Amino acid sequence: MSYGIRRLLNHLPIAFGQRSDRRLRTTRLKHAQFASFLESSGFRTHNVDHHARSLHRRRAAKGMFKWSMAFGAAWIALESARALTLF
Repeated sequence: MSYGIRRLLNHLPIAFGQRSDRRLRTTRLKHAQFASFLESSGFRTHNVDHHARSLHRRRAAKGMFKWSMAFGAAWIALESARALTLF
């Protein structure tokens, strides 16, 4: 859905019990000075290596799942083709 349509739908004057902060937008970009201040003050420090390893494991698991699903689909196709040739 395009951004313009989403924006129009978000600004409809109908209240469905939605969040009050629906106009707030988040961004992936962070201010470097603010992030540096937070890190130096000890606010929510985290181990970057642990996070990177976690992301790597998650990506590897996702890849293995995709390959196993592709292998399973190919196996079913081959076995059904073999079964059709028998009958």
